[in-house]
Amino acid sequence: MRRKIIAVLGDSKIEKGGQKEQLAFELGKALVDNGYRVQSGGLGGVMEAFFRGAKSSEKYREGDTVAIIPSFDPDDANEYADISIATGLDMLRNCIVANADACIALGGGAGTLSEAALAWSMRRLVLAYKNVEGWSAKIADMKLDDKPRYDDIADDRIYGVENAEEVIAILAEKLETYNIRHDRIGFRR
Repeated sequence: MRRKIIAVLGDSKIEKGGQKEQLAFELGKALVDNGYRVQSGGLGGVMEAFFRGAKSSEKYREGDTVAIIPSFDPDDANEYADISIATGLDMLRNCIVANADACIALGGGAGTLSEAALAWSMRRLVLAYKNVEGWSAKIADMKLDDKPRYDDIADDRIYGVENAEEVIAILAEKLETYNIRHDRIGFRR
């Protein structure tokens, strides 16, 4: 069975030793501890702390950290990336990051917001830290639009979280129900 891939979305620059770094590290570790692979945009800040946490897990295996980077140079990924996919797509690579099995926003600016919106549009499970500055706190516990994504999920929204334990609990409860993959934008003829 394929191991699920969980993406983190967040600031590319954060305060060393600050709250976002600690939360990202704990999240990466908890996800790998619970059998997930992780991916991100592969650069610094939240993404680097997330991968560093993932690699600190006793259950870590080579290949557990996947960087989807904006440049053509695979060496632009942070040092904790096992796999570096050099897309050359610049910010358009956000769509690839957002196509993970679930996405978790932690802080972030416009890039994080775009990834969360893409994940929402692609019917992915989206979670957002509500206890940090940035877009994640603004979108936590809300629907991004009124279009129905799932008929059988009454509480469909971006699920607000404050720590890795809450993330793991929501993934365990909801990940399998978010099982429809986006296949195209439908147009009326």
